[in-house]
Amino acid sequence: MLTYPSINPVALELGPLKVHWYGVMYLLAFLCAWGLATYRAKQRDGWTSEMVSDLVFYGALGVVLGGRIGYVIFYEFNKFLDNPLWLFQVWTGGMSFHGGFIGVMLAMILWCRKYKKTWFQTMDFIAPCVPTGLMFGRIGNFIGGELYGRAVSDPNFPLGMIFPTDPLHLVRHPSQIYQALCEGLLLFIILWFFSSKPRPRMAVSALFLIGYGCARFFMEFFREPDADQGYILFGWMTKGQILSFPMIIIGILFMLYAYKRKIYDWGPQKNA
Repeated sequence: MLTYPSINPVALELGPLKVHWYGVMYLLAFLCAWGLATYRAKQRDGWTSEMVSDLVFYGALGVVLGGRIGYVIFYEFNKFLDNPLWLFQVWTGGMSFHGGFIGVMLAMILWCRKYKKTWFQTMDFIAPCVPTGLMFGRIGNFIGGELYGRAVSDPNFPLGMIFPTDPLHLVRHPSQIYQALCEGLLLFIILWFFSSKPRPRMAVSALFLIGYGCARFFMEFFREPDADQGYILFGWMTKGQILSFPMIIIGILFMLYAYKRKIYDWGPQKNA
């Protein structure tokens, strides 16, 4: 069994100012996305550093606002009804990937209007830059001891871990690390290599939907369901799986449509 590394959730404290590791992970996520997007812009015609900076800014707003609002709507709506101001208490934790994803999609509509790009051109461009942010986010969850995994039957399970935030003190899967590696690192590698060659418009976005949807759906089998949610469907399906399943279906449909249309935005096959 592994020993949970007791890490102070506050990374830096300057008087009344406290910088939490979760916030540091968000900063690293945005910096990494900016670096990757800047590199991709150099490989494509019609992309500039100014566009990338604005893209990351719009994306950051979409992630933070959408992630928080999505968490409130999908997971804690009753708490919001009891105390509407709780929506703004982001330091207490509570962000939803699916909400952040919707927030980014809406933010990209505004960005596309400004720079005269099609929505799927933009989403194909940024999709490979997203998984590293997911990886940092899951590491933040691990440091905070939140969203831990399900209990394991074997107390000597080599990857098992007891989280100090678990009131039951059970040996659990470190599912945050599983998700960081699967939804983050592995998905990044797949998307990065897939998008390194010209692909028809929508294909990269489609692969992101399929890849994340499948990874999240599978990882939910190791993650402890939220106490107030539990298993919602069929006695085993969680809220995360319910929200991820449509992503897989839509991604498959987008992929088929992309290769049927065969519209290329860069490379030798680029459409005039």
